[in-house]
Amino acid sequence: MTNSFRERARTRDGKTEESDEGEREQGGREQTCPECGSDRLVNSDDLGELICDDCGLVVDEGNIDRGPEWRAFDQRERDSKSRVGAPITETMHDRGLTTTIDWKNKDAYGRSISSNKRSQMQRLRKWQERIRTKDAGERNLQFALSEIDRMASALGVPKSVREVASVIYRRALTEDLIRGRSIEGVATSALYAACRQEGIPRSLDEVAEVSRVGQKEIGRTFRYISQELGLELKPVDPKQFVPRFASELELSKEVQAKANEIIDVSAEQGLLSGKSPTGFAAAAIYAASLLCNQKRTQREVAEVAQVTEVTIRNRYQEQIEAMGIH
Repeated sequence: MTNSFRERARTRDGKTEESDEGEREQGGREQTCPECGSDRLVNSDDLGELICDDCGLVVDEGNIDRGPEWRAFDQRERDSKSRVGAPITETMHDRGLTTTIDWKNKDAYGRSISSNKRSQMQRLRKWQERIRTKDAGERNLQFALSEIDRMASALGVPKSVREVASVIYRRALTEDLIRGRSIEGVATSALYAACRQEGIPRSLDEVAEVSRVGQKEIGRTFRYISQELGLELKPVDPKQFVPRFASELELSKEVQAKANEIIDVSAEQGLLSGKSPTGFAAAAIYAASLLCNQKRTQREVAEVAQVTEVTIRNRYQEQIEAMGIH
């Protein structure tokens, strides 16, 4: 073997120097923008593209993303860099960490299992359900969280409200605030407090309608829990109810804007203090419907807002006087 041949065959990292030089030349040609000739090319890791930093041309969009597969949805996942299993949720008593056995009596291929296997699976499901709740405290928590989920579904509130309500109930359970009170009452109060915190307009009457306890007990428990836990709850703004009530009454945006104006003017004169926000909003919508020639009767508005017609008449008289309308 001659010296020149040895030089050509000398390798570095498994490649010949000649081939390495050829790759560098080829790579140099590829690292130039064909549009403006710039060599300032940037790799976009999230899109897998090679972009010119000067003119913005996408030079190559077929790059392989060699980064990690996982995506971080919260700070815990950013720290652990792991995506194993479903995310933790406060709406389940075990935070969704335990396993469940499917109720379908089918195997992995979708075929029905035999009667013996079916009986065995039924026994496994029963024991699995017993193992998930190891004591009376977890059984009570499971019942309370299922009640919160049921009422939240009936009220049509988003998942974030259910999470907040579950956290509030867990705090009340940790502080031993449930002793001497019904589980349903504390669960309903936690849901109402979560609606207030998240800015979801649901009145106490609406929450009591889907609950298994009375409105007085809910109000009394809510005041006790919010005071003991130090929940910072702002007064309910009547304007939060205007879009929902107006939508159910099929009123236009013009009526909604007028109702909000009436509420603002009335609130500036101190008429909102001590008044029910739902009744105040209902009266403003009634007054706005008259002013905008889209009249709705007091009975129609009262049924939507779940207040009495007397309340609407009283608030209506106060509002039109505040607006200077006679």
